[in-house]
Amino acid sequence: MKKKLIGTLMCMSLAASVFTGCSSAPATPATPDAPAPSTTQKEEPAPAETPEGGKKIVYWSMWESTEAQGQSIQAAIDQYQKDTGNIVDVQFKGRTGIREGLQAALDAGTTIDLFDEDIDRVNTTWGKYLLDLESYATASNYEDTAVSGLISACREVGGGTLKSIPYQPNIFAFFYNKDLFDQAGITDVPKTWDEFLATCESLKAAGITPITCDDAYITAMAGYHLARTVGEERVIQIVNEGLWAEEPAVLETAKAYADLASKGYFSEYIASNVWPAGQNTELALGEAAMYLNGSWLPNEVLGATGPDFRWGCFSYPAVPNGKTGVEAANFGAQVFAVNKGSKVPQEAFDLITYITKGQFDAELSKNSTGIPADTSNTEWPTLLSDVKPVLDSLTTRYTWAAGIEANSNMTPIIKENFLKLCGGQLTAEQFVDAMEKASN
Repeated sequence: MKKKLIGTLMCMSLAASVFTGCSSAPATPATPDAPAPSTTQKEEPAPAETPEGGKKIVYWSMWESTEAQGQSIQAAIDQYQKDTGNIVDVQFKGRTGIREGLQAALDAGTTIDLFDEDIDRVNTTWGKYLLDLESYATASNYEDTAVSGLISACREVGGGTLKSIPYQPNIFAFFYNKDLFDQAGITDVPKTWDEFLATCESLKAAGITPITCDDAYITAMAGYHLARTVGEERVIQIVNEGLWAEEPAVLETAKAYADLASKGYFSEYIASNVWPAGQNTELALGEAAMYLNGSWLPNEVLGATGPDFRWGCFSYPAVPNGKTGVEAANFGAQVFAVNKGSKVPQEAFDLITYITKGQFDAELSKNSTGIPADTSNTEWPTLLSDVKPVLDSLTTRYTWAAGIEANSNMTPIIKENFLKLCGGQLTAEQFVDAMEKASN
């Protein structure tokens, strides 16, 4: 449900200065449902102590060892091992490997002390395995330089207690090509739906495709617009109870997107775009101007755009008579969690601290073009400089896709039909009928 935070993300206390360097290799996506590779490794029982007397920590990572995130985390692990004499058995699983293998491994009692993934997935899907970290955080004064808004979010999704530690903060918003906006004479980002329509028209008049998207992220467009209108709690109720025809806002949302399609504001390929086509071949190459996506996007397409691409960012526009506005968005982080069955919980928490604080948090931010988690690290990557004011302005947190993926049985159906709607293959009424039929 829609989450009200105890304070805004201004609590990051981050300065406006930015990094001058960034990784040259794009990372694979860290989003809740975007495709990602996996690494299969044989599981071996791991003793809690090494022959040398140190402790052994088994860590299942959501990253690939070849990704900037994986490489930065490995550097932190190497230093941790040198400093402590403990051994870290890190298994880089990739997103698919974690999502498909962690549950079964935990159920089977496989030795896993530490794992990471998206804030909502960790605290909900795997919530029953999580160790309460309140005492560890208090003893180490962890929160002194942590992003308080994200710590609050972790407590909220953790049922009121801290069961995960955030890193790599992210925001989901509209990312755009500032050069194309300049070319179209657009000087201000849109804050309302009418302003958004005017922005699209200016881009189209300049011969620029305004919006692209794909099968990985299209549900977020539907979820955001619906949540802007009625709030996320109602969105979740709609998808869980099949209230597509009963809730007028569903038809309003469908009409708004049918209107965008009829005016030619979408990529001609939107109905058939399979991730990462929209971002790699349209947005990155300057063929489309806007894409509703996450703050990981500039790094994912860095190989195509280069470090001089001028990225802009703005919150999804407010809709007429909406329940939430530009102050609301899906923001969060990847998080670390300790298995409550771990025999080395203190050592696992210490390793988390190595990765998420100081030198290695700064290096992770720089190498992956990501947002730092330690508020002492005040420099942001240059490519994300326009993200900071948007992130700082948020006070209401949506979960992933603003709740429209709350019913996993409906997600592929929403995805298929909303893509068709945006591609002009369905009318607004036909979209509602298709969703209602699928829910019965």
